[in-house]
Amino acid sequence: MIAAQAKLVYQLNKYYTERCQARKAAIAKTIREVCKVVSDVLKEVEVQEPRFISSLSEIDARYEGLEVVSPTEFEVVLYLNQMGVFNFVDDGSLPGCAVLKLSDGRKRSMSLWVEFITASGYLSARKIRSRFQTLVAQAVDKCSYRDVVKMIADTSEVRLRIRERFVVQITPAFKCTGIWPRSAAQWPLPHIPWPGPNRVAEVKAEGFNLLSKECYSLTGKQSSAESDAWVLQFGEAENRLLLGGCRNKCLSVLKTLRDRHLELPGQPLHNYHMKTLLLYECEKHPRETDWDEACLGDRLNGILLQLISCLQCRRCPHYFLPNLDLFQGKPHSALESAAKQTWRLAREILTNPKSLDKL
Repeated sequence: MIAAQAKLVYQLNKYYTERCQARKAAIAKTIREVCKVVSDVLKEVEVQEPRFISSLSEIDARYEGLEVVSPTEFEVVLYLNQMGVFNFVDDGSLPGCAVLKLSDGRKRSMSLWVEFITASGYLSARKIRSRFQTLVAQAVDKCSYRDVVKMIADTSEVRLRIRERFVVQITPAFKCTGIWPRSAAQWPLPHIPWPGPNRVAEVKAEGFNLLSKECYSLTGKQSSAESDAWVLQFGEAENRLLLGGCRNKCLSVLKTLRDRHLELPGQPLHNYHMKTLLLYECEKHPRETDWDEACLGDRLNGILLQLISCLQCRRCPHYFLPNLDLFQGKPHSALESAAKQTWRLAREILTNPKSLDKL
């Protein structure tokens, strides 16, 4: 048993060195290329409208606010200033979303974003995005990369196609620190020892983001109040939870397997699903020793089997917001074919670790 485990870990480490590192290097190169173009567009936006200040900056060879959705798709979060005069309200009526309401009607004129406040005092995510979209469209025509960048039409999101190969979504957002959403109040679960009180305090202090984007839990049934809502996002908090042990290595392997074998019609699986299931696996295996290098194979198998189960049940709850289903709106047939393909992959890796040389 231990010999089989060791063999799988050896093959996974080889896979990590050969496949995952190559994927990382290729993505890093793409990011540099894409960020040059996006920075230029955002500089042009800022000239027209100083309230939209580019927050895209490189820190220790990492771009702050950039998420890799897939090797050809990225999201850049543009942090806006001065949320001050608004109260954050999440009463659970919109899973995964919250609203920003004026704390006092008399403060309307004091807000930097006065023309985006609705009659009932909400700061409208949709109105801000619509204004931003107009500015980006103009900036694309003026910027020095105008020959290689195009705005993607027929979407309310701000999406750019770069060199016909890459897609970047630019999402206006507010950073919220020092508060924790009521809809995530059940975290951490009282009977689970991971991640421990110190890490919990760090994560809650890190806070979360409010993004101006279409909330997929509301697609198809958006009233105006709902389209004024902001989407909750916990990227920094999640990254902090995945520090230590072989967690990030495990995530790298999962992302590489997804990119190479689970990029399916109907796009049922994203890297974010992998990250979510890894967080649940951390709860199931709360001891740090469960994440030693020698356990990499066991943890990976656990996550792949959990993924199959979620695909078969057609439900994958968000880690912090369990009422939000990350498979909502995905075609059932796409989830079924993903379950079959994941099962083939898991069986292959488990029964014949050497197959990783070909995967």
